[in-house]
Amino acid sequence: MKGVEVIAQALLACTDRQYTVPGFPITDLGERTRAEMVINEKAALEYALGDSLSGRRVAVIIKNVGVNACADPLLQATAQGLIGGVILVTGDDPEAKGSQTAQDSRYYGELAELPVLEPDQTTCYASVEAALEASEEFSRVAMLRLTPQILEGEVSCNPVSRTDRKGRLSDRTWTMNGRVTAAQELYRTMYTWSGRSALNQWKGEPAGVGAAAGNSRIITVHPLPEQAAGIHEIHEYGRTFVRDHRGILPPGPQKLPQAMVDRGYYRTFCTTCPFKPMMNILKERNSAIICDAGCSVLGMTPPFELGVASYGMGASIAVAARSTKIALIGDYALLHSGLNALIDVYEKRLPLLCIVMNNKCTAMTGKQPALNPIPYLSWANPVICRADDEKTLKTELVVTDRPRTLVVSGTCPEGSSHETVAY
Repeated sequence: MKGVEVIAQALLACTDRQYTVPGFPITDLGERTRAEMVINEKAALEYALGDSLSGRRVAVIIKNVGVNACADPLLQATAQGLIGGVILVTGDDPEAKGSQTAQDSRYYGELAELPVLEPDQTTCYASVEAALEASEEFSRVAMLRLTPQILEGEVSCNPVSRTDRKGRLSDRTWTMNGRVTAAQELYRTMYTWSGRSALNQWKGEPAGVGAAAGNSRIITVHPLPEQAAGIHEIHEYGRTFVRDHRGILPPGPQKLPQAMVDRGYYRTFCTTCPFKPMMNILKERNSAIICDAGCSVLGMTPPFELGVASYGMGASIAVAARSTKIALIGDYALLHSGLNALIDVYEKRLPLLCIVMNNKCTAMTGKQPALNPIPYLSWANPVICRADDEKTLKTELVVTDRPRTLVVSGTCPEGSSHETVAY
């Protein structure tokens, strides 16, 4: 069987949903899995993270340069965590036969501290399941790196059983520093996972990676197993990633994650924030929301504590569409990188309430001016109301069976700053 056939079988058996943005060399794989086409790679990964929050396993099938488009939520997910496994199936094109670059996606494993697997001819099926289990064990996205050589070549089909695990979200009481510390501690243990993986085979020189020939076989290419340090000759497609990363040691043990109570305070909305009436209504209704970057992320902290997760700039819309159905986003984040997802949500008619806090500035980073989002949203027929119009807010802050956008406009008071509350 061809590699694309076996990997498609494994993805259909081991995941609950599949998303894709077609492109060489993974177009056929997306078609074989009947993956849902998404407007861009970033929105595809955000949909997958929303599914993960709902306990589903998900595959995102994209080509190498598509990884660049979803870099922000990819890195954010490492610190935020997830529940159901998410596998980023990345089609690399080392010879640039159908791509504008020969990008090697394995370097994202190092940048985002992800488990990265590159199957050979005997482990295509098992590597899919192993990647999903690693995603759940280490609470972050896992990458399956594929090249045309493995997709188009003959491989064996060796099915394995699906074993769903459960990841974890970062503790809401942790500071951002605490979230990063906890994620790095999990990353440290990932080195042991790699070294113990039965997918790797150690039979002397040389070692082969992916479809490349070799006596020893290296499947867990990030982090590399410690045994790779003793191999001198490495055969691999693309850059010399494995060769150059031999012998790299794991980080040292991390301290306990910092909690807000340990730090002594938490931050919340400004005392005179015009959006507090809206937040109070959401709190009264115990509405679970997905927060974005900017002031909306304060929906995760006391006194509101409504935010389930936040995966970075513009991510709340697609994530919420597959989980809580309520996205809270600022005007700047919406225009920066949320509009594509909102367009996709409307086209698919997914139930979603998108709440846009419109204050015409980037309040979180210094109140720099921001564009007014309303002219960019005419196609969505948004409901527009003032932040102090509680009657309209109470009527409109509801989820229905279709996508809806509510633009809540307010002005940040001059000289205000986020309130710091002592524990």
